[in-house]
Amino acid sequence: MPVQPLRKDEGSNPRTAEEARALVKYVESLFMPWNIDALVDGFTEDCVVRFGTVPEFRGRDTLRAFFKARSSKQTGYRLNKQFRSLMNDTIANVWDGEWRDAESGVAMRGYGVEVWVMREGKIAVWEAAFNSGRADQVNSVADLLR
Repeated sequence: MPVQPLRKDEGSNPRTAEEARALVKYVESLFMPWNIDALVDGFTEDCVVRFGTVPEFRGRDTLRAFFKARSSKQTGYRLNKQFRSLMNDTIANVWDGEWRDAESGVAMRGYGVEVWVMREGKIAVWEAAFNSGRADQVNSVADLLR
C-alpha cells in the first residue's frame, strides 16, 4: 500500500479536524523513540516556546537543546496525544505520558495541554502546561497546591 502524505499540501496548515488529528498523531510518533531532528523540523525557524515553568525561548537551536535535555532525562518515554480542537491556525491537544527518570530510575507520569499556533504547516508557537510526578504516588489537589 502506498504511503499517504500527512496533508495534501505540506506547506499549509491543517484545514480540517482530520488533518489536525493526523498531525497530532504524527508528532506523537516522533517521541517514541525520540526523533529530535524530525521534531525540530516541524517548527518554524523563529518558533516561540512557552513550556511549563521553563522561561520562554525562541528558535530551533534552543528547541533542539531542549529536546536533547529532555530525552536524556526521560528513558522509555511513552506518549499518548489526543487532538482536541482546530480553530483557524491554532491546534489544541492533550497528552499523557510515562517514563523513567534517567538519574533515579523512578517511574514517572505526566499529563498536559498544548496549544500550537501554525504557520505554513509548521509550529510557530508552542505553549504547554503540564503536571508530572512519580507514577507510584497519587496526588491530591492539596498536594499539588503545596
